[in-house]
Amino acid sequence: MTTTAYEPYEGAKLERMTADAAAATARYPDARSALLPLLHLVQSEDGYVSPDGIAFCARTLGLSTAEVSAVATFYTQYKRHPNGEYTVGVCTNTLCAVMGGDAIFDELSDHLGVGHDETTDDGKITLERVECNAACDYAPVMMVNWEFFDNQTPGSAKEVVDRLRAGDEVAPTRGASSVCSFKQMSRVLAGFSDGRADEGVGAGPATLAGTVLARQQGWTAPPVGTDADAADDAGAQAVGAGATSMTAGRASSTDTPSAPPAGGTADTPTGREPSKEA
Repeated sequence: MTTTAYEPYEGAKLERMTADAAAATARYPDARSALLPLLHLVQSEDGYVSPDGIAFCARTLGLSTAEVSAVATFYTQYKRHPNGEYTVGVCTNTLCAVMGGDAIFDELSDHLGVGHDETTDDGKITLERVECNAACDYAPVMMVNWEFFDNQTPGSAKEVVDRLRAGDEVAPTRGASSVCSFKQMSRVLAGFSDGRADEGVGAGPATLAGTVLARQQGWTAPPVGTDADAADDAGAQAVGAGATSMTAGRASSTDTPSAPPAGGTADTPTGREPSKEA
């Protein structure tokens, strides 16, 4: 696999990163809250969360490198080794899997010669299994640098990755007019606009089907002051007076506490026999 070298954190790069980090941290009342965007910023420069990038985040936010690493290893959008120019994520969660997501991933894996979280030798494609792309209305779905490719088949998915590797401009099904690189998308995720938010197609017909049907049927949300609202208000007032809310249809386990363990009594801290209290 082709490795991706990155520039040292010095000179013009350090000045650029420091200025961008200052802009990111200025959005938050507590500077350490900017850790997530700063990790994306590092990826926009290095192509992954590099060791030097972790040290930069730690110095900038007054954190330890262990604290930064703990966050970077928790979220799958942060890559701990060089990533490809395009991250191709195939949803293999329940609905997409039923609709063919597993077959798409297997075809792409064979076609590209890589497995999950592996990158092609030319450094172009990193292939991933994705738990959910939040686009079940268009299953099976594939994403390229988090741009949607809806209603995919093994054949259409292979065509997309072949065009990306050939350097063609590829348009997603929805969203921006073309797919940008992993580094460019990382900068957007860091909170720096690329001016493309209004490009391309927004929500598609499947997503809007519910609103269209509601409009056709004349369905609207219940107006304020209905019986349900009155019941909620009464419940809120009762809770304020020290009672437990028992609004119909909204009871929870807190409304009916569990019984103590068998053989126990309710007058000890754990509900067990006093002789067994430790």
